[in-house]
Amino acid sequence: MDIKKFRNIGISAHIDSGKTTLAERILYYCNKIYRIGEVRGKNGVGATMDSMELEKERGITIASAATNVRWKGYNLNVIDTPGHVDFTIEVENALRVLDGAVLVLCGVSGVQSQSITVDRQLKRYKVPHIAFINKLDRVGADPEKVKDQLCEKLDHNAVLMQIPIGLEENFEGIIDLISRKARHFTGPKGEQVKETEIPAEYIDKTEEMREEMIDAVSMFSDDLAEAFLDGNETEEMIIEAVRKATIAMEMTPVFMGSAFKNKGVQLLLDAVIRYLPDPTEGVNIAHDKDDNMRDLKLVSDPELPTVALAFKLENQQYGQLTYLRIYQGTLSKGSDLRNARTGNKIKVGRLVKMHADNMEDIKSAKAGDIVALFGIDCALGDTFNGGNNNYTMRESYVPKPIISLAIGIKDSNDQDQLSKALSRFTKEDPTFKANVDEETNETIVHGMGELHLNVYIERIRREYGVDLEACAPQVSYRETITKAIEFDYIHKKQSGGRGQFARVKGILTHSGKDENIFRDKVRGGNIPSQFIPGCEKGFFSVLQKGELAGFPVVGVKMTLDDGDFHTVDSSQLAFEVATRNAFKKNYRRAKPIILEPVMKVSVETPSEFRGNIMAIINQNRGLVSDTVIDDNFTRIDSEMPLSETFGLATQFRSVTQGKADFTMEFSEYKAVPKSIEEEVLKAREK
Repeated sequence: MDIKKFRNIGISAHIDSGKTTLAERILYYCNKIYRIGEVRGKNGVGATMDSMELEKERGITIASAATNVRWKGYNLNVIDTPGHVDFTIEVENALRVLDGAVLVLCGVSGVQSQSITVDRQLKRYKVPHIAFINKLDRVGADPEKVKDQLCEKLDHNAVLMQIPIGLEENFEGIIDLISRKARHFTGPKGEQVKETEIPAEYIDKTEEMREEMIDAVSMFSDDLAEAFLDGNETEEMIIEAVRKATIAMEMTPVFMGSAFKNKGVQLLLDAVIRYLPDPTEGVNIAHDKDDNMRDLKLVSDPELPTVALAFKLENQQYGQLTYLRIYQGTLSKGSDLRNARTGNKIKVGRLVKMHADNMEDIKSAKAGDIVALFGIDCALGDTFNGGNNNYTMRESYVPKPIISLAIGIKDSNDQDQLSKALSRFTKEDPTFKANVDEETNETIVHGMGELHLNVYIERIRREYGVDLEACAPQVSYRETITKAIEFDYIHKKQSGGRGQFARVKGILTHSGKDENIFRDKVRGGNIPSQFIPGCEKGFFSVLQKGELAGFPVVGVKMTLDDGDFHTVDSSQLAFEVATRNAFKKNYRRAKPIILEPVMKVSVETPSEFRGNIMAIINQNRGLVSDTVIDDNFTRIDSEMPLSETFGLATQFRSVTQGKADFTMEFSEYKAVPKSIEEEVLKAREK
């Protein structure tokens, strides 16, 4: 098929704007499905693109789903992405391989928090997009207000291409400003598009809005501007100018309808074909590993050596399913490919086109297409090359996990299954991490939010049959001393034969840092040099478990300045034991305290929520260190104890309508307040 008749598009939006409902209508009108399923289907079937049981139950999209449809002779690869901020990596991975996108906005709520995040992602990957204002049948729907929000909040040059006939319960159809025709959607599921003349009461409004639209569009076409002044502009001229401006990302054409009420979807599909780019019009850059990572522009030519990117992994019953975007060349069954990261060669076995969780076997696919391979071992983001190419695509942006949970199994027989599950999910999702804490021996999982972790815990329970329990991880506390103490300790043991003797003398002080230091200042050979390593070993071995609460000891300096030995009974072991016991005996006298890890927390929030964020920081024993105001956004830097950060993501989101982002990294250990120290000691006793 002609590559210019391909469109790779994504559907992106804030949660609950109607992305999956829209995708379902697209499938229906393109004859891919013959019955429309709803997101929260009463019959338990659910939407086609939400194929996971958890998605059907919760009524949300968790993993992006791909499908392919045909519309008016064009091939469309459509990816439905999640809206919830916790699954943002699914959106990142999809957008990097798409040529265009549909930004869906709720006709009532307009631009919401995740709309801002999605818009940032679209701009990061330079994905041209059109906007679709959905839910015009809802009470309070106002498409012109939403268009204004696109301009004000997202800095888009948004231009209305349509106006509605009626709103809310009176929403009947749509007027196309280019053709000056009204469109009504009839039939049981709105499948018949009926074109009529504009109702008399809308003629003036149509002319006014059309003039406004052409005025905005003519900025990108001198021919259109000239023709418009002479009053002889054509539909083709307008369409060409809108397409040019959209692909250059200098304009966002705005369409509207109600996916749930089956109105406006066919016109949106026409707009996708008219205004979004084909694979030859996008700029796709690879780096040549054989030429100092030189930038190369890939050409969507099926005759060139293959370059394809793995942008999504799924572990299926019969092996790993790898979704690929082909940027260059042709992929066929039996083709030889090389993984640019590992250098491993693979032979293409089963090649399929995806339709949600169903697959259709194909023999070959060309540049610009999105396909999937079965049974190859690779990582997310790997580039595959044909011929002698050694190209690699740029890495995807991966946000750092911000929340963690400790998970435990009730039955030790489940350990293997848990390991398999964690290995699979951490490979599929780079924002989901798992590790075993060496100190507490807990399995800790890290993710983007509570919903993110809860979904994975539930999937481990269901898909792997593991009985899991989850709780907040234990905090890695430390101990240190606050007072300098001199010590003088003799280790003497006699029990027939050779005995043990060692005397160590010196001072214990705070090192002024978190590190532990051993200093040898013994003069005159009072402790022979061959026994000093034993003293050092004894000192560092005793620091693993403090005498106050059993936490590791930090920030202690031991200076050894004198001692004594016996020519027969002294040994390295005797001095090791003497140093260890000297530390233990004098530790309590040095007034030990408990230290807690303090994190540097940096929050970015719209300035209107600055007061709310600062209140939460103060409530969680935090201390604001810096505030930077940049236009409508504020960055607040603070320090906060790790023990107070569990659940912080949820707190920040709840007071900022989900619009705050934050990062967290370890800063230092600081003394815990006396009241908290008492709580920690009581908990340790239990």
